[in-house]
Parts: sequence; C-alpha cells; structure tokens
Amino acid sequence: MGALRTPREKWIEAGLRALATGGVEAVRVEALAKALGVTKGGFYGYFADREALLAAMLDTWERESVDDIIARVEQEGGDARDKVRLAGQLTSSGDRLLPVDLAVREWARRDDQVAARLRRVDNKRFQFARDTIATFCADPDEVEARALLAFCTAIGSHFLAADHPGRDRAPVIARAADIILDVPGGEPTG
Repeated sequence: MGALRTPREKWIEAGLRALATGGVEAVRVEALAKALGVTKGGFYGYFADREALLAAMLDTWERESVDDIIARVEQEGGDARDKVRLAGQLTSSGDRLLPVDLAVREWARRDDQVAARLRRVDNKRFQFARDTIATFCADPDEVEARALLAFCTAIGSHFLAADHPGRDRAPVIARAADIILDVPGGEPTG
C-alpha cells in the first residue's frame, strides 16, 4: 500500500492562499509543498506544471466567485434588492474570496490571459446585477448606471484610502448601496 497523496484540492487551496498573500510570484511548487508538509513529487500526479496549477486556481476562483455566489443568493431568496446586496457582500467581504479576488485583479494587470478571465468573471457578475436591478428599474440606461455604481462600490471600496470623519466605513457603504438600490433615506438597511 503506497503513501496517501495530498488531494488535488489541497494544492489548489494552498495555491490560492499563496496568491492572496503574496501574489502570483508566491505560487511556487516548492513553497506549496513545504506549506502542505509534503514533498513536491505528489504535485506532478495532478498537474503537468505550475501553469496547470495556476489554471486550476483560476477555475476554482471563477466557480466560487460567480456560480457559488449566485447559487447562494438564489437559495437565500429575498427581493431583488436583497439579492444584489447579498451578492455584493459575499463578493467583497470575508477572508477567503476577497483577498484572492484582489490578487487576481493585480495579476491581471500583467497577464493578458488572466485579464481575459477577469473580464469574463466581471461580466458575469455585472450581468447578474443588471438582471436583478432590472426587476425593479425599467430604464435600461438607469439599470446600467446602477449596476456600475453597485459594482464600483463593492470593488472600489477596498482600494479607497479616504477617511469618513466621525463615521465607520460599513454604514457609509450600506447607505451608498441603499442610494444605488433606491431605498429612501434614513438609516441604512444593510
């Protein structure tokens, strides 16, 4: 009986963690093997090379950031505004998906293939926002503008260094979402 191999998913997960913390340059077979406490020989049972691992990582990121999120939003239910809000929260918060998403965005700046993948993912996300907003907003130009503002708020808030004097950022972002989703003033709902 041979030694148990480290599952393929563990290599992908270790690669995504390395990507999130150190960028694509940190995704090295030797470093991943050390982090997993195994030899690098098992890697080649699953992947032809580092490029194959990177492609599998992008596949996992795409599935988790689009398909899994949309499935969860649909499962949770609620009205269209709740769905847009939840999709934004799932995409732009947390310690799992957000750091990977930001690292993929940085990687895409230097790699045309990754940029094409990011464009595809963003287009799918954007279409979900469009379709959902269109259920309560009839003007196609306004749907497009609201989807853009929602998307920019969800992603851009992580790059913004500005302070909100006397306020925490979370309620400001929640109120921005309310404005985008046309919820009357007062206390934020999200």
